[in-house]
Amino acid sequence: MSRIEFKRHTADFKTPTADLSSRRRRGEAAGVLLTLKAFSHIWHTLKESTMADFELYKYQEEVVERALKGENIIIWLPTGGGKTRAAVYVAKRHLETTANAKVVVLVNMVHLVDQHYSKEFKPHLGSLYNLIKVSGVSEEKDFFGKVVQRNDVIICTAQILYNALIDKEEAKHVELSDITLLIIDECHHTHKEAVYNKVMRCYMEKKLKGERQLPQILGLTASPGTGGARILEDAVEHVLEICANLDSAIVSTKNYEPELKKKVPRPVKTFDIVEKRHADPLGDHLKWMMLQIHEFMNLPRDARLRQCGTQEYEADVVILEQRGVRENNRLVAQCALHLRQYNDALLINDTLRMMDAYRSLEEFYDSKTTTAMDGTDFFLLGLFEENQVELRKLAADSHFENPNMAKLESVLLQQFGPSVKSRGILFSKTRQSTRCLFDWVLKSRALQTAGVRAAILTGAGNGITYMTQNEQAETIRRFRQGDLNLLISTSVAEEGLDIPECNLVVRYGLLTNEIAQQQASGRARAVDSQYSVVARADGKEVRRERINEDLEVLTAKAIAVVQRMTQQDFRRKISSLQNEAVIINKILETKKMEKRARFQASSIRLLCRNCFQPVASGSDIRLLEKAHFVNINPDFKNHFKVGGQVVLPRSFEDWEPGCRISCNNGNCNKEWGFQMKYKKAIILPNMAICNFALETPGERMTVKKWKDVPFAVEDFNFEQYCQDHHPDLFD
Repeated sequence: MSRIEFKRHTADFKTPTADLSSRRRRGEAAGVLLTLKAFSHIWHTLKESTMADFELYKYQEEVVERALKGENIIIWLPTGGGKTRAAVYVAKRHLETTANAKVVVLVNMVHLVDQHYSKEFKPHLGSLYNLIKVSGVSEEKDFFGKVVQRNDVIICTAQILYNALIDKEEAKHVELSDITLLIIDECHHTHKEAVYNKVMRCYMEKKLKGERQLPQILGLTASPGTGGARILEDAVEHVLEICANLDSAIVSTKNYEPELKKKVPRPVKTFDIVEKRHADPLGDHLKWMMLQIHEFMNLPRDARLRQCGTQEYEADVVILEQRGVRENNRLVAQCALHLRQYNDALLINDTLRMMDAYRSLEEFYDSKTTTAMDGTDFFLLGLFEENQVELRKLAADSHFENPNMAKLESVLLQQFGPSVKSRGILFSKTRQSTRCLFDWVLKSRALQTAGVRAAILTGAGNGITYMTQNEQAETIRRFRQGDLNLLISTSVAEEGLDIPECNLVVRYGLLTNEIAQQQASGRARAVDSQYSVVARADGKEVRRERINEDLEVLTAKAIAVVQRMTQQDFRRKISSLQNEAVIINKILETKKMEKRARFQASSIRLLCRNCFQPVASGSDIRLLEKAHFVNINPDFKNHFKVGGQVVLPRSFEDWEPGCRISCNNGNCNKEWGFQMKYKKAIILPNMAICNFALETPGERMTVKKWKDVPFAVEDFNFEQYCQDHHPDLFD
């Protein structure tokens, strides 16, 4: 029976005094009192039985001590150290001792909502309190304010709480004063423009105004990191900034480190080194083709292109494409786009199969065969078609196959076998690489004989290469149960995924920071686990891993320095950083406003980013529901053609997706976005600004997101739109 249900039952026995005296004469009052006592007995019995087996390790008791006194703290324990269990205990004690207690647990990954709810909070608190989980696919998010009122413990993604804090609609709105304990998982993300930091800015604004009714903060992290610092002084400053952003002190075990090390053994780390391939004819041929494009495009003298097949080269051609758009030079812009595809193929050739590299180009050019517009397009398409047979032949020659794949297969076979119950996670950089690796596992006779049952785990989203939240949850469930024994994952599985049976983590072709490395390593939870880095002998991966190991040590030293500060010095520093952060945020907001007001919307023209055809004015754009940028000019339909239906994995309150839209200027066919049906009444083109160039009074420019455009966008007004476009309805 939940606490709310208990209150409801006891409320049924509230009896007016006059009526009670008459009932006493009938001997009924004793029954009422006995019933109340019975409910009280049930309540305490439930509480004691549920928490009887709730025992913390000594190191967990140590790190929660200050939180139990009501202080704001960050618990720093390694992955697998039981941070979440400690947080459940703090929540339990908080609910028992705080009047009108309300606990909100924030996570930064959708799949962690269900994990925290099902594995930790529900088993230990579910019989005593009302708990609910809310994510982007939950209908409850649309009534989040009511959800918070009705429940004792709410587990949700941080974005949902932030949306509720700034939403003024009563059913959705939440005040921080409604919450008494705010638990923030993976709290090292509380910095810059991360949503955790946006939530804490709301907190900080109220704190600095002197408001006292604020929630207690409990942060959880295994890896605060150094924030890019390489020296102790700067690393200390980074840790202090995290503490300031969370208004919390950072605690770790001091007296029970041996117990912690015994409880959380680190996996055995191996560097599985691959010797450089003796020859790479496919890579050489791709580089020759890139040289042909360099010569054709007459590369500007001041343009810098670094070594082909590197991340640096990719950054250079991205800048070059933007320059081509700015300078109205379609030759340079299109050549840069194609060079990026060739560079991607080289990167794939370095880490995956040669055929994967070839297919990435084949897929790209399949989409270009019907969209050639001028001599630039015909040259680029012709170059690929003339070399396509040779590329396919080179990609199929097993004599020159990437040796990384053989090494990766060897690493997996050391842990998997027909009679071996292993479970592992293979981390790779991109969604495309996870698909290629999955295909490779399926086609590897040795891995199939060894009983490898693999699946892909990537981030949730609306694109065709993303997974839905339900697909994510189902994949993780099957991995937990053992139906699957290998996850091929992007970084989405690095943080928080708790699979005690996981005994192998492989990082393949990854260059990341010390936080990602620690998080990935922590996924190997079983005894005698292995953490493997598969890398080339002359590659950057090994050097980065070594640097990350040093940064992990530096992080620990920085935290120790912070913990040795006197309470007075710590509070003085935190207060200074908080005031500084508020000032900086105000300056940045002012600059954003100035940038948005730089030009009148009517002075801006939007051009198709592919063909440079003017198609819209900035004054045509409206912001719908704080999320969608739509074109309200009826003439805009003359510039686009309608394609296939967009299918999204979830439904929305006031709108539904329609068909894709693309440029109809000749063979351009550049995708622009999709139509959306709003309130089942009107159809509006929803535009992705990255597919357009902006012609301003001063220059031509490109932006990735609408927040970066140099003009103010008006909010969409449904009634005004209907009056302007359907005046007959108002006669």
